[in-house]
Amino acid sequence: MATVFSRLGAWFTERAPGLAPVYRKHVTEYYAPKNFNLWYYFGSLALLVLVNQILTGIFLTMNYKTSAAEAFDSVEYIMRDVEWGWLIRYMHSTGASLFFVVVFLHMFRGLMYGSYQKPRELVWILGMLIFLVLMAEAFMGYVLPWGNMSFWGAKVIISLFGTIPVIGGSLVEWIMGDYLPADATLNRFFALHVIALPLVLLLLVVLHLAALHEVGSNNPDGVDVKHGPKGSRWGADKPADGIPFHPYYTVKDLSGVGFFLIVAAFIVFFEPTFGGWFLEHDNFVPANNLATPLHIKPVWYFTPFYAILRMVPSFFGTAIWGVIGMFGAIALLFLMPWIDAGKVRSIRYRGTGFKVALGLFVLSFFGLALVGMGVTAEAIPAWFPHADVTVWENLFGRLMALLYFGYFLFLGLYTRLGWETTKPVPERVTTHD
Repeated sequence: MATVFSRLGAWFTERAPGLAPVYRKHVTEYYAPKNFNLWYYFGSLALLVLVNQILTGIFLTMNYKTSAAEAFDSVEYIMRDVEWGWLIRYMHSTGASLFFVVVFLHMFRGLMYGSYQKPRELVWILGMLIFLVLMAEAFMGYVLPWGNMSFWGAKVIISLFGTIPVIGGSLVEWIMGDYLPADATLNRFFALHVIALPLVLLLLVVLHLAALHEVGSNNPDGVDVKHGPKGSRWGADKPADGIPFHPYYTVKDLSGVGFFLIVAAFIVFFEPTFGGWFLEHDNFVPANNLATPLHIKPVWYFTPFYAILRMVPSFFGTAIWGVIGMFGAIALLFLMPWIDAGKVRSIRYRGTGFKVALGLFVLSFFGLALVGMGVTAEAIPAWFPHADVTVWENLFGRLMALLYFGYFLFLGLYTRLGWETTKPVPERVTTHD
């Protein structure tokens, strides 16, 4: 077999000599730091879920009907009559939620270890563009089953553009293609979800990886890998603190993939709706513009930003401030390379203030998610029977929103005014000597 693969490789190299250098640069001769830990699994897992979404999506489109009269029934047909259709649909719906799970953890790792700092600003910006496109892709995919929550969710989210002065009303009609979400809305969302946005997503992923491999990966110590000598087995011109991505990290990632697939399979086979979080109960009812769901709320991965939209008060009779707050919460993440002026990357060596602020930021994210999902509205009457639900929910939600935005303000001041006291940073990576 070794001889066969060798001859096959030689055959490809002779006919496409440019492929071998690319393969070596990005796989076998890409030297990643030796000290990657658990947090570095999520990048490869995001790529795995992306492949799952594309493959399952292809099969779903074979039986889906882009018509308001047929869309819901076509999904039911896939679930009930197409052989293994229920499995493909649940793999796709579960994959959407798991995609955001691994992406959120991947982003948190970047915040924790300062992976957005120089020289990786472009890597971070491309990653945030992937996140933005992924949110648009997920929203449009959420509308396609044409359940009742899909219909009303589309109406609410698209109507947000109506808050834009002067052009808002016309913009809403242009996006919908009608006065209400209907056939035109489904057709254009289907085209964007299946063709346009996946192409943009794939391009951004390639650019993200290419930019990463130009500057090299960050690591838990937040220090750049050094070239020899330090007993480097790869040669004096190779990083002594790094190891080839293949086969070392490809094999290591396989263990993470195995565990991840077991968890994903358990959800798909035993709890595909995840208690209404992955697939909401109202979406198993056909879209009805005369029957509003009791609580209109987005899927869980949009809920922190949706909560910010709800918690920002309206000023001067317009709700545009909530829309600005929602999009501003995402825009601030884009600006992290310039907000954080810290001299140290990794949380291991940063000051106590940074650690506390990051912890409160995570707490605020989960708190906003609870508000957006309506959990707090249900919990308050149970805990405080005589309390005014609206008042207490708004108080809690606005506190969480202040903590969220306060993180960026504090981090900018903390790192620029000399408040941070850091620990000594090692010259080389400190594990696996």
